[in-house]
Amino acid sequence: MKKPYLLSIEYIRGISMLGVVAIHIGSQYLTNPTPNLFFVSLYETASRFSVPIFFFISAFGLFYKIDLSEPFDYIKFLRRRFKAVLIPYLLWSVFYIVHDNFFYGSGIPAPSYALEILFFGLAKYQLYFLVILIWFYLLMSLWIKILRVMTPAKLFLLLIVQIIFDYFSSYSVVLFEFINSLPSDSILKLFLMWRMNYLVLHYAFIFLLGGFFAVHSEKFFKWLAENKKIISAGFFLTLIILMGYFYYLVLVKNFSPIEAVNTAHQLSPPGIFYTIAASIFFFMLFENFKLGKFFEGFFGVMGKNSYFIYLFHPLAITYINLLFAKFNLVITATNSIIFYLLTILISLAVSLVWQKLK
Repeated sequence: MKKPYLLSIEYIRGISMLGVVAIHIGSQYLTNPTPNLFFVSLYETASRFSVPIFFFISAFGLFYKIDLSEPFDYIKFLRRRFKAVLIPYLLWSVFYIVHDNFFYGSGIPAPSYALEILFFGLAKYQLYFLVILIWFYLLMSLWIKILRVMTPAKLFLLLIVQIIFDYFSSYSVVLFEFINSLPSDSILKLFLMWRMNYLVLHYAFIFLLGGFFAVHSEKFFKWLAENKKIISAGFFLTLIILMGYFYYLVLVKNFSPIEAVNTAHQLSPPGIFYTIAASIFFFMLFENFKLGKFFEGFFGVMGKNSYFIYLFHPLAITYINLLFAKFNLVITATNSIIFYLLTILISLAVSLVWQKLK
């Protein structure tokens, strides 16, 4: 039986896209030598759910439509997914390589380096997400086998393993010293340096969690409806803990704001729990509450255009930055809000025009 279309997934894409743009505007705001810590934490910490939640809803969308008891057509699946992801990834990568050559004078890379750029998603800072997503697609048969035998107890064990793995990958001094000790031309060094850009193990739990909830969607939606207060409390509690971790690093440990941002991220233990809580919270919110025509329309439009905005918005950021520089505008807290809104509006406008021209 065909399952009903879920607007909540579209709305979550929309709100997640707003978070992705916020993270990148936060990077611009951090060029201010005395940034407001609250705005830094808002842009760079509160928005940290936005990248991994895309893996969550991608898995949910995939497994919501798949019957695990039926044979899986792997080739047909890859053909459809690669058309939607691989081709746009390659085209936009080439576009950014050419654009940045003209804009920054970075030059056209040699074939060997171009292959490195494409494999690790280095053409622009947001494109690594698609590389990881492609790897998730390539391993789809494995995820199906895992979810066929997945239980809540096994999910909990996987969560523990995920926390340990992400902590080691993010903070291990031994790992960093080993990477630095490798020769500069070492292939192993290259793969270890860019491990965050392709290694799906960093996000395996959140992907499988989305898939598990989709496989058991009826029970999941019933649980959401019955536990709205607990889910809301969990979301705000994990948000407070993650933001509190950021403030602790800056105010107690004397980290610079950018050092704190690079420590209190989505792969830190508080970040992982915040991502889980946010993924469940937004599903609960959009499935059980009417937000009004304006907000539902806004999140719906953002959701429908999220893919294009994701691919395009660094271009908007580049030229808005140029505009700010021309008028000698410092990116203050107020100007960062203007920067953020301009990025969203320009990216959305271009997306809407592009949809009409297709």
